[in-house]
Amino acid sequence: MASPFSTRPALCGPLRAPRQMLADQTYDGHKSIHDDAMAADLGLRAGPIEGPTHFSQFDPLLVHLWGPAWFETGCISAHYQTMVVEGEQVRAFVELPPDGGQFTRIWAEKADGTPVLTGTASVGNGPHPPSEISQRIAKLKPSQQLVINRDLRVGQQGAGNPESVRMGVDQHMGPHYPFTLNDKLKVITEPGDWYTGAGSPWGRPIIPTEMISVLLGSTMDLAQFRGKGPAVGLFAGQEIRRIAGPLFVDHPYLLEREIVALSESARTESVWVKTRILDGVTRQLVAEMILNSATLKASYAKYDEEARMLGKVIEGGKA
Repeated sequence: MASPFSTRPALCGPLRAPRQMLADQTYDGHKSIHDDAMAADLGLRAGPIEGPTHFSQFDPLLVHLWGPAWFETGCISAHYQTMVVEGEQVRAFVELPPDGGQFTRIWAEKADGTPVLTGTASVGNGPHPPSEISQRIAKLKPSQQLVINRDLRVGQQGAGNPESVRMGVDQHMGPHYPFTLNDKLKVITEPGDWYTGAGSPWGRPIIPTEMISVLLGSTMDLAQFRGKGPAVGLFAGQEIRRIAGPLFVDHPYLLEREIVALSESARTESVWVKTRILDGVTRQLVAEMILNSATLKASYAKYDEEARMLGKVIEGGKA
């Protein structure tokens, strides 16, 4: 029977307190925004938890909705709205699509209702409405003059293409991600048997959605998509799309990166990078990620000086 109401019900997960695992993360030889001291210098009360950490809270809801197919052809696409620090609790929500629907809205909130992220989720490789990230890229306006990212270009390919990556259970993932998959599984907000291989429909352990970001981020320096620095950045939005998944633990993959957009806001300059994930054995395209890496203008000491040198319009004394 059709519902007389326009409001769609939603699946709601429990409140969880995600753990901060990036306090020792480094970029270009300096601490990242996830370090408490660095965060304090930028006016934050503590180092924020990395955005894709929250993706784990959606996995049980989306498997409940779409079954194992979520890990095979599922896409999660999110714009990060508010930073979360360790000790704060977060709840995930998934709007129930119509019967048989393969596309829906998602969001996450802190315990007090503060929005954490907003986005979309879908399953299947057929046509869908535009994802959250696709919508945002389509609405970008050309920048007057980038300063930090002035040497980067849309269409630029990663210097390391293709990059070879894999994620073993006890493999340290490098200075960007100073922990192992086992370390993460000990504190992940939503433990799952399939992550260890127990009862896996595919007969092998799979990589959690949030750790796909770690797999791809572990070799990001090879792409040489570097702006001016030193400067501090953060993830502002992210999309992970599995095409022929799941992604498996201790399996070889190849990465191909490309800059698909450049943009700026009043406080940041952004590089939008698409990373294609190929099976290292078959060369089949198995997944893609689009990441909006935003660099804080205020964290680059020479920003105003170089903005003026480049002829950028300065409003109120600031670029």
